[in-house]
Amino acid sequence: MFAAAMMAASVSAQDNTAITANKAGDNWYFGINAGVTTRVKESYKDAGDGLFKSIAPTVGLRLGKNLTTVFGLAADAEVFFKTNDKFYAGSKTFIEALDVNLLGTFNLSNLFGGYPGEPRAFEVIALGGFGWEHDFNHLPRVNGLNSKVALDFAFNLGANKAWQFYIEPALTYCLHDWIDGVDGSVAYALLGVNEPGFMYDINKAVLSVKAGLNYKFGTSNGTHNFAKAALRDQAEIDGLNAKINELRADVNAKDGQIAADAQTIADLKAKLAACEARPTQTIVEEKKVETLQPIVIFRQGKSVIDPAQYASIEMIAKYMKNHPEANVKVQGYASPEGPAELNQKLSVQRAEVVKNALIKKYKIAADRITTEGLGATDKLSDEIDFNRVAMFIDTTK
Repeated sequence: MFAAAMMAASVSAQDNTAITANKAGDNWYFGINAGVTTRVKESYKDAGDGLFKSIAPTVGLRLGKNLTTVFGLAADAEVFFKTNDKFYAGSKTFIEALDVNLLGTFNLSNLFGGYPGEPRAFEVIALGGFGWEHDFNHLPRVNGLNSKVALDFAFNLGANKAWQFYIEPALTYCLHDWIDGVDGSVAYALLGVNEPGFMYDINKAVLSVKAGLNYKFGTSNGTHNFAKAALRDQAEIDGLNAKINELRADVNAKDGQIAADAQTIADLKAKLAACEARPTQTIVEEKKVETLQPIVIFRQGKSVIDPAQYASIEMIAKYMKNHPEANVKVQGYASPEGPAELNQKLSVQRAEVVKNALIKKYKIAADRITTEGLGATDKLSDEIDFNRVAMFIDTTK
């Protein structure tokens, strides 16, 4: 039993990571069994109860747990009913004996063939272990050690293979003296049998053949048995790791770009704050006009609105929504660097792109907005960057 257990543990360890449902509450089963039993040899001289001469019924219960796909433990209780043994005298019960055994179970099909992921339709399982025996019919009554070895020819049934039907031939050995409490040498001489020792003696064994049915309780993997875990091959794992590393590099590059953009936004906000801190300048036209404070700053040579500049446009849009009667002129400017023709074109484009933003993004009526490109200037601010702007004039006053 020890050697088989070590072999089972070794086989299980080789494939342990591929098996699920091996928790403490998994792989328990309970079953009942029934059959017939007979002594292997006569219990004593002229008893007439040898092989097939003392056939009697037996029933039993079994509670077990499969610890691995090969090795398990089971508690086995059996009741042997009365036979025609002449040695019994004064018995007041039809039960001959009661055995309770702790058995090791060894799934030979999985041991030698491996576990395919679910139980096979047919399996061969070896059992062996020790237990306690109480004999109801001997005088005096006998309590002692016994041992059982068996072989199960098992059929796993049902769609989930939760049921197991088996045929079990077994040998149960009595490992104690039959005549406890009586002078052994005299008693055995009178009965015509040899004095037994503590050994596996076929003269002190019974043969049983039983049919049984086990129910395997549900496990944590959603089945009633062990299951193989879904594993990925190494090539797939390596490919996934490479993809992860590629994505990490891409994220790092984008983080750098985001940081650079954040710095640009911070610089523009600082320039806007400085510009807004300066006194408001009023440009006098043919009629009295009012310059609205928010301005839109552009990059050199560009007529594209930076995201940070939409705050100023949004303020003008809010002003126009709060004053439905108001009309606004957008005046575009360029800084003095570069050709005058290019700067004039840039100033017009800057005024138009701000107007389009008010119309499309903030839903201001187009007929309330006019534009004017005033070309290059260095009069708006001593800071050269603050001359590349679009300004807003309220033309309703």
